[in-house]
Amino acid sequence: MIDREARLAGFDAVAVVSPDAIPLAPARLAEFVSDGFHGSMGWIEETMLRRANPRTLWPDVRSIIVLAMNYGPDHDPREVLEKPDRGAISVYAQNRDYHDVMKGRLKQIAGKIAAQAGGDVKVFVDTAPVMEKPLAEAAGLGWQGKHTNLVSREHGSWLFLGSIFTTAELAPDAREEDHCGSCRACLDVCPTDAFPAPYRLDARRCISYLTIENKGPIPHEFRQAIGNRIYGCDDCLAVCPWNKFARTASEAKLAARDDLREPALADLLSLDDAAFRTFFSGSPIKRIGRDRFLRNVLIAAGNSGDAALTGQCKAHLDDASALVRGAAVWALSRLLDARGFAYLAAGRVAEEGDADVISEWNQALEAGRIKSHA
Repeated sequence: MIDREARLAGFDAVAVVSPDAIPLAPARLAEFVSDGFHGSMGWIEETMLRRANPRTLWPDVRSIIVLAMNYGPDHDPREVLEKPDRGAISVYAQNRDYHDVMKGRLKQIAGKIAAQAGGDVKVFVDTAPVMEKPLAEAAGLGWQGKHTNLVSREHGSWLFLGSIFTTAELAPDAREEDHCGSCRACLDVCPTDAFPAPYRLDARRCISYLTIENKGPIPHEFRQAIGNRIYGCDDCLAVCPWNKFARTASEAKLAARDDLREPALADLLSLDDAAFRTFFSGSPIKRIGRDRFLRNVLIAAGNSGDAALTGQCKAHLDDASALVRGAAVWALSRLLDARGFAYLAAGRVAEEGDADVISEWNQALEAGRIKSHA
């Protein structure tokens, strides 16, 4: 019954797991936090005890139904990386916000399960402290690959996960084995070396973290490696050999928006707050806000080598957001020659009131002097 209802609701895989099926996950999470790999995501540390054991989140839970929805792209998402005047947006964010897509369907399934199997139910999609990837592995939907994401023999690395907690006793499914073998493709492709070891991720070095979760300036050491990735990064997912067995997401509700496949940086640089909200209505990108997004776009503009973007970058030196102004300084330091940048700085630094932005000017000027003397 559960499998039938899940398929009717548009899910591609479903399995049942016991709440006690991930005994090793709490220690791994604790190590992740103690090493500081969570970066500024304080909510992970704050909810660590609740994440460690599903029964802490809901003491009455007896079974957990884990469901997966395939969002596989119909193209190689790395192709846009060869087009520096375009922005690369993570595949999952080219669709509608998956929370909106999945939650209603999960509630629909949960209601039918409660009606037929009895018991109470609760629905979770990523926003609650649920360790969905370890649970999905224990349920047999796939395994956590060396990039720490779930990998499936049928769907590759492209799966959204959700869960239904229930007080009903349901027969659990068998755990999936790890099929990564000696493959290191996902580790070796990472532009910022975010994997200190297989199956371990240092989020502080991950482009998805840097462009989405990180609220401040992007550290200088990662800016050039980010390239034109303006929201997230799919490299470690896209390179996975198991993707060759994955079919593309066929549902219209998960199909990528054409205007988010390869948006022009010039168009994105022109977005004010109102235009940003309108353009990204229904998209998860809207949640990071216009300032963080423009920060990302300006980093991409600086990496583009496209002098035609210089005027738009200069306009952002007057932006109300210090975060945007600082990113504009860095972009211009890459688009202008040392003399032109120094001339621009002479008329700007004294007028700047934010210490971080002044630091951006000074670092760029110093880098320009070093280059000119080389």
